[in-house]
Amino acid sequence: MKQPVHIQFHGMEASEALENKAREYVQKLESMASDLMACRVHIDLEQKHQHQGRPYGVRIDLTLPGRELVVNRVHNEDAYVALRDAFDSMKRQLEDVVRRRQDKLHT
Repeated sequence: MKQPVHIQFHGMEASEALENKAREYVQKLESMASDLMACRVHIDLEQKHQHQGRPYGVRIDLTLPGRELVVNRVHNEDAYVALRDAFDSMKRQLEDVVRRRQDKLHT
């Protein structure tokens, strides 16, 4: 990756464990597409809802040459589950991009 992974926490204290988990997920994405240029991860502690606890929101912006992929607002009351779900969604998007590239090369 050309730029380091940028991880921000909003409404909560920075967590080294969450940050390490996010970096681990980014490394897996990098193994799928080595031309990643930048990755920004935002982890937010949302406002409390009346009937449930305080959900965590995760947003991921991934920059590739010529395109940007975004996963916006994956929510869960467990920060690790929200992070996992957001990266799973990003992985599916990245798989589609890689598949289209390979199809384009083969035609």
